Amino acid sequence: MTSKELRQKYLDFFKSKEHAVIPSASLIPENDPTALFTSAGMHPLVPYLLGEKHPEGKRLVNIQKCIRTNDIDEVGDATHHTFFEMMGNWSLGDYFKKQAIEWSWEFLTSTQWLGLDKNLIAASVFEGDEDAPFDQEAFDAWKKVGVSEARIAKLPKEQNWWGPAGKTGPCGPDAEMFYWVGDPKKAPDSFNDDNDLWVEIWNDVFMEYNKKEDGSYEKLSQQNVDTGMGLERTLAVINGLDDNYKTELFTPIIKKIEELSGQKYGQTAKITRVMRIITDHLRAAVFVIGDDKGVTPSNTDQGYIVRRLIRRAIRYGRQLEIKDAWTSKVARVVIDIYKEVYLELDRNTNFILDQLNEEEAKFNQTLEKGLRQFNKLKGKVTGHDAFNLYQTYGFPIEMVKELAKEQGVEVDQKEFESELKKHQELSKTASQGKFKSGLADNSEATTKLHTTAHLLLAALRKVLGDYVIQKGSNITPERLRLDFSHSEKLTDEQKQEVERLVNEAIKKDLVIDCEEVPLEEAKKRGAMGIFESKYGEKVKVYTVCDQDDNFSCEICAGPHVEKTGQLGHFKIIKEQSSSAGVRRIKAVLE
Repeated sequence: MTSKELRQKYLDFFKSKEHAVIPSASLIPENDPTALFTSAGMHPLVPYLLGEKHPEGKRLVNIQKCIRTNDIDEVGDATHHTFFEMMGNWSLGDYFKKQAIEWSWEFLTSTQWLGLDKNLIAASVFEGDEDAPFDQEAFDAWKKVGVSEARIAKLPKEQNWWGPAGKTGPCGPDAEMFYWVGDPKKAPDSFNDDNDLWVEIWNDVFMEYNKKEDGSYEKLSQQNVDTGMGLERTLAVINGLDDNYKTELFTPIIKKIEELSGQKYGQTAKITRVMRIITDHLRAAVFVIGDDKGVTPSNTDQGYIVRRLIRRAIRYGRQLEIKDAWTSKVARVVIDIYKEVYLELDRNTNFILDQLNEEEAKFNQTLEKGLRQFNKLKGKVTGHDAFNLYQTYGFPIEMVKELAKEQGVEVDQKEFESELKKHQELSKTASQGKFKSGLADNSEATTKLHTTAHLLLAALRKVLGDYVIQKGSNITPERLRLDFSHSEKLTDEQKQEVERLVNEAIKKDLVIDCEEVPLEEAKKRGAMGIFESKYGEKVKVYTVCDQDDNFSCEICAGPHVEKTGQLGHFKIIKEQSSSAGVRRIKAVLE
């Protein structure tokens, strides 16, 4: 089965169960200052899991682009990836455990769908503790569909409980599905999650609790189902492969690396690991740069992760003796694999290749000097040394640690962390990429600033031109930050005019209207938004109306005030460059 067939089967199956197909959201989260990347299928849907009405109804299905950066050090084995596609279906206060498990079983085992061997499937459920009881309902549902009791593991919170995404919020027990990838004749009668031949392929999360500030749990008024099925891992299992990198999503990329290096995948364990890392990192970089909210390599936030991925790939490429400008050659292969599924990669091809070529050239200029400098540090690397390698030679801090580990050199961790804190060059969030919920701070202040961001974008388009589009946002209760496409510094006159237009719209106390309309209708109205998928039929359009003139018209799912008069006085506090062709404004409400 090909990846295209697997995607389509998943969507078609849940369409047959009355689920609406919705688009993959951007990899850059909207209105969530706690997250660098969209790291799970549920991430863009948190408002609806908390009770907000979704324009497409109570049953949803999609395939979401995801980035997880806390696993970067694990990349190199057969199953870990920085970028991956998460197939997911949701019930927003509709069906629950019994139905979700029955449908999971049907999709996995029916010959019309995946047709996996029923005798090679195991499951796990939550064993219960002082916070919540044993999940008898899920256990009974697995028995009813045909899984033997010995193959249903009862596991603790660490394995079979999801959430909350932050300190508080929706959470609950989950039911995981595993498939035996070893010799079918040797499949054990019982399930042991420590056996690596049992590969997890799907996870059904049952959100029935809310974790409160005091750490206690209460039942949710709306019970949801949130499932996640990794496309890459599932594709490998279906095709009888014990290595995700042997599927057709990766083999063309690896073939290009073999061509560039003269080495062969599988030749040695080291070469295999190195090729997996290069493949993974450049694939992830292509998707982040190629997102319609495209991120460019930098020393902060998402850009830091992109830089780290590219430079790590280049350093591992040198271990295979690949030199000169080569990352864009690998990127072209990645784009060819995905461009019909994720149309933004085709649209943004030149931008992706230019950014990779530029970053590779920058890094190569200093790499040799940096390596020579590192090799002079014998026995111990001080925090100052580590930071100097980062600041002067462009070595991501993680690379310094890797080099030290490879050569048995000790890094002075305490001094190193002190230097980092002092220079504010790396945030904990950037290292780990963890997130809380999209509405983790759904405060009045944040809601006002989010609404103001719409007015700011509209004002920028009026002052600078209709070519201006949003390239990213970050909103906290204290300030808003908006990245937008524009290549030159704004003049004082332009900033003053933007402020005047926003404050004029606030002063008029305009109504903010929300309407659910078909996507094509939203486009006809000129609603601003990122149309990055061929899927999705209905969207929410927020319009700020000034008599017959629409001051602002955007597709959005975030929180808004009802009238602009609630906002206060708008003031720009900083305007600066964010990356090539992108400017950044920070602003407040007084």
